Parts: sequence; structure tokens; C-alpha cells
Amino acid sequence: MSATDSRLALGILGVGHFGRFHALKAAANPRLRLVGLHDADAARAATVGAEVGTVPMEAAALIAAADALIVAAPTRFHFALAETALAAGRHVFIEKPIAATLDQADALIALAAARGRVLQVGHIERFSAAFRAVTGAETGGRALSWDAVRAAPFRPRSLDVSVVLDLMIHDLDLVMELAGGEPERVEAVGAAVASEHPDFAVARLVFPGRRAAVLTASRVSLAMERRLRVLGTEGEMAVDFLARSLAVLRRGGAEAVAAMPGSGIDRATWTDHDSLEAEQAAFVAACLDGAPVVVDGAAGRRALKVALAVEAAIRAG
Repeated sequence: MSATDSRLALGILGVGHFGRFHALKAAANPRLRLVGLHDADAARAATVGAEVGTVPMEAAALIAAADALIVAAPTRFHFALAETALAAGRHVFIEKPIAATLDQADALIALAAARGRVLQVGHIERFSAAFRAVTGAETGGRALSWDAVRAAPFRPRSLDVSVVLDLMIHDLDLVMELAGGEPERVEAVGAAVASEHPDFAVARLVFPGRRAAVLTASRVSLAMERRLRVLGTEGEMAVDFLARSLAVLRRGGAEAVAAMPGSGIDRATWTDHDSLEAEQAAFVAACLDGAPVVVDGAAGRRALKVALAVEAAIRAG
């Protein structure tokens, strides 16, 4: 920030499919000044730069010009770009996964702490209206089991990583947030169908207290599917994210169930909001206002740790 401009000077490193969306949101944010962007594809950088009214720059020059950077390049570049930015004293938002290895994640977390900089990881689902509806709903007693499905037809992007790091990592993060910690054991199966990495995966996570979760992720499915079932000591919660609907069977629920005296069903829906805009706003608030980082480096490392364990279980199987 300059003495005459209180906005956060932001640069974007990587403007592929998702990086472009970051650029569009940043250009419209009144608390941000988009100083430039960088991409290994110069033509892509020029196109997106023209679209959002900023200029393509070399990575080193962009880092020098910015107060904060969004790293939206492919996963294999996350560590080098984020490390350089943090070492230069810049705040960093890094798309998920935080890095390719746990050692890299640890190095970024330590560097951010040493420099006193914000390090936020792009687990966007934490900022969705759907997740807020789930965490705000009355539940069927103590949750003992989670069953999550995230499936989509094949699209030729993000194929540099497996479906575990591409899609499942979202639900790994959410389920661990709901469960309150990491699993004790991980089992998984999966296979490569249309790329060089597993394109579908089914993982079973065993948590302390005899609780468990089954997560299914596929990028080679016939149709889109996003759902979550939570089974508890008093009933269950069923969530359809595409239909934006939530139902909870529990004791004292509003809609009576004749076969279960004393129990009933609570139903809810939600109106989607712009999760990326909310995620960016949280990053800006952390940088400018000192607000808590909602998804910090430790949360990003936790999701990466379990995602890598799922991949290892697939290889072992």
C-alpha cells in the first residue's frame, strides 16, 4: 500500500481457467488494486490482462510491485512461486493444494510465520453458502459417519494431478472440519481412466471415537453429482448440493414421521453466493485488517497430508 492508496496491491501468478476468475474478481474488488498478472503462456496473459484492464509482467517484477500475490499456477509451481513471494515479504494466497509435498508445505508455513505474512489456501468450499447451511443446521445427534460424493463428466483440465488433489481434496477438508481433526487410518481404491493419474477414487477414513467417512470423487462420471450424508446417534442429515436442499431427521424435528414418534424432519435450502468473491474478501481482510485467516497453511497442510495418504493407498492397492 502507498500513503495515498489504502487498497491492497495484488498480483496474480497464473491466469489459466481458475486464475482468470481470480483476476475478474480482483479487478472488481474496491479494496484491491490489481497491479499485474503473470502466466507462462504470454498470449494467455495478454488476453486476460486486456480483459481485466491490467498488464502482463514477469514473475519477479510482479512480486516486487505487489503487496500480495495469488498463486493460481499448476500445482508443480506452487512452492517455487509462493516461496519467492513470501521471502520477499509478500502476503500469499495459494490455490489448493498448498504444495506438492508435505516438506514444501512445512517450508511455506514456516516462512510465512518468520516473515509475519498471511498465508491462505484456496479451499473455496469453506466459503460456500452450502457449507454454512450444513454447519448451521441442527444435526441428528453426535455424528458418527459421513458419506460424500463429488462427481463430474470428464473435462481436459487439471490433469497434472489426480482426482484426489483435483476434486476429493475439497471434501477431505470439509469432512475433517466437521469431524474436528485428522483420520487415524486411510484406505482407498481408484484408477486412471482418461489421464495419467487416477480419475476416480473412493476413500475410507477412520477417525478417533469409532467414526468413519467414505468419500467418492470422479472426473469421469456420466453426470454431475454433489451430495453429503451424515449419520448420527439420533438420525441423519442428507444434503444435495446441486439441488441446494438439506433435510435432517432428528428428535424434535418439525415434520412429523409417523413411524418414529418423537422424531421429525427439518428441511432447509439456501441461496448460493459468490464463494470466490467471499474467499478473496477474507484474504483481503486478513492482509489489510489483521482478520483471522479462515483457511491457513496448517489447514492446507492437513488436507494435503490426507490426500497424499489416499493416493498412497491407491498405489498400494
